[in-house]
Order: sequence, then structure tokens, then C-alpha cells
Amino acid sequence: MVATKLITAAQLLAMGSEADQTELVEGELVKMSPASGDHGRIGSDLHGFLWMHVRAHRLGQLFTVETGFIVGRHPDSVLAPDVAFVSVDRLVANQQLPGFVPFAPDLAVEIESPSNTRAELRRKIELYFGGGSRLVWLVRPTRHTVTVFAPELVEVVLREADTLDGGDVLPGFRLPLTDLFSAP
Repeated sequence: MVATKLITAAQLLAMGSEADQTELVEGELVKMSPASGDHGRIGSDLHGFLWMHVRAHRLGQLFTVETGFIVGRHPDSVLAPDVAFVSVDRLVANQQLPGFVPFAPDLAVEIESPSNTRAELRRKIELYFGGGSRLVWLVRPTRHTVTVFAPELVEVVLREADTLDGGDVLPGFRLPLTDLFSAP
């Protein structure tokens, strides 16, 4: 059996555009396919709802899907959630982030694509929590559900008639899922 040469976060960053739509999972490159229209719309809408709340309450910073977060070291893992939030108490004023964000986000949002397997989504959730994330939302556009994961808590599946809550990660954030899943 031939051993796979593991890649580091620094090597991934140095690859530049050659690594577009690529994540690093425990040292191995994982290509991601382009997102569907529903995926992009839901990600954009959710980012917008979160942005209004985060800005109004000065809670921290939001990041879009192109942003890589180093969620594990030795071997390195760099994930790019569809939407991410980092609380203000973890940010340094005017902090420059020329490379990947050197830690896991407080909230990571993954939007399921048809090409995703249950095992790879579960692995990502484990990596986020292993890196220090406090909340993960798994959005399933075809099912119109959001599964909420938090460390040491039982996952909760919310349906379109339910309301998504930011808990202690995003205090006061509440979003009726009908607002997320109903197209204009």
C-alpha cells in the first residue's frame, strides 16, 4: 500500500487558484463541486439575515464560503463553510487575516449538496467541533430542514414551520424557516 502524501494548510494556501473549490480534510485535498442555484440562494439569504442581526448588535464578523478556516492541525484540516460567524471577543481590533483564518468559527453553516455523503458531512461537523466551533447548522434545501448541532447536545432537526435560534452564540437571532426556504 502506498502512503498518501499529506498536504499542510500552508501548502494549500500556496496553491492559489489551483486549489479553488478545494478543502483540506486531515491533510488530504477534497474537491467540491459548484453549488446549485438553490444552494447559492439559501446561502446568500441566510448570510443576509445573519448580517443584519450581527451588525445591529455588534456581535462579531460573518464570512462567506470562499473563506478557509483551519479547524485542525497535524494533519491539517481547512474547511470553507457556506456561512461562518466569529464572535467579537475572538477577534482582535483591525486584525488582518491574509491567510486562512487560524481557528474554527463559532458558527459554521454547511448547506448540503446532492454530491455530499452523510459520512463526509458528519466528519466536517466533527472537525468543526474538534477545532472549537460552538454551533453548526446543516441546511438541507431539498428537505427544507436545518439540523442544529452543538457540542455535547443531541442534534435537533428543525422543519420549515420551525424557527431557527442563535442560542448563546448569536443571542437574540431568530429566523422563521419559512423565510429561508420560500423563494420570492
